[in-house]
Amino acid sequence: MIQGDLRVTVPIRWAMVGGGRGSQIGYSHRCAALRDNSFQLLAGAFDIDPERGRDFGEALRVAPERCYPDYRTLFAEEAKRPDGIQAVSIATPNGTHFAICKAALEAGLHVVCEKPLCFTVEEAETLRALARERRRLVGVTYGYAGHQLIRQARAMIAAGELGEIRMVHMQFAHGFHSEAVELANPSTRWRVDPKHVGPSYVLGDLATHPYYIAETLLPDRRIKRLLCSRQSFVESRAPLEDNAYVLMEYEGGVMGHLWASAVNAGSMHGQKVRVIGSKASLEWWDEHPNQLRYEVQGEPVRILERGMDYLSPEAREDDRIGAGHPEGLFEAWANLYGRFALAMEALDRDDTAAVEALGIPGIEAGVEGVRWVEHCVRSAEAGAVWVDYR
Repeated sequence: MIQGDLRVTVPIRWAMVGGGRGSQIGYSHRCAALRDNSFQLLAGAFDIDPERGRDFGEALRVAPERCYPDYRTLFAEEAKRPDGIQAVSIATPNGTHFAICKAALEAGLHVVCEKPLCFTVEEAETLRALARERRRLVGVTYGYAGHQLIRQARAMIAAGELGEIRMVHMQFAHGFHSEAVELANPSTRWRVDPKHVGPSYVLGDLATHPYYIAETLLPDRRIKRLLCSRQSFVESRAPLEDNAYVLMEYEGGVMGHLWASAVNAGSMHGQKVRVIGSKASLEWWDEHPNQLRYEVQGEPVRILERGMDYLSPEAREDDRIGAGHPEGLFEAWANLYGRFALAMEALDRDDTAAVEALGIPGIEAGVEGVRWVEHCVRSAEAGAVWVDYR
């Protein structure tokens, strides 16, 4: 059933920090947030250059007086307005996330933040404590988790259709950085600079996406220990890795494997998650996100299609255009933004149970992503050894 109803009572008054002209990720945020009329873009500090930011904001039909030179001015001035913003999205380089997110929470705003949420577990826990104290949402844009068939896979695993879970294999391995493209591309250059991205490149930038999907599919599984080996095949990127392998041992004996790479030459995207049980397996590939591969031992392979009536109610909630019409990344992001808006409404009325039922990548997902990267780096720097997960 196509869900065409407006789900938010009144659109959330919303602003952006970063995401200015030429920003691919900024465009993704706006397309997603505005798609279902859940948010209204009213203000922003869109660029580190105030004039460029103002010019771009006006091109988006944001009032000139609400195009601010920086995030601190944005938060301070909007707080004075009776129609001031309620939420902000952060689409800036990684090294700025903690300071901006902290300032937004202190200003009483809901936050949607690019990943990684910050660089250290200590910083992440500071944000978690502040979000709980202020009763504000912190959503993290693990956008691929918004695809319908991720929710379908979760429902099938929970129903026991795979039997006892034994393994989960994850990868995000593209080939677009097989050479030192950052030398000629400023938008890539900061991604391989520790000052801007912290202690890792592909572990934080790529691997956390399939890792979060695996968390979504197996919410009750906890890692006991992991081992990480990372490489810098383009030597100028050292000490940051452009390729990494992670082995994980979960509680209950489930084993996990994750491959993250930006040097998988010829691969377009290469993000896949495969969950293997004692009876059957499920595999989802983000280059074909409208299909979920279901393999029962001894039976023909089944391909489940998005939008079909045989899917779970959770998956059908995200249907917009019916079966047969392919949906893509913007719809997946819009599914998350729609749930972010519902969560913001729920928190504003102190309904935490409603927030938990939405299944969004919130502050806990942000903290866990930072914790996982931190453990991977610790293992790799110790010589690719097993480290206890705590």
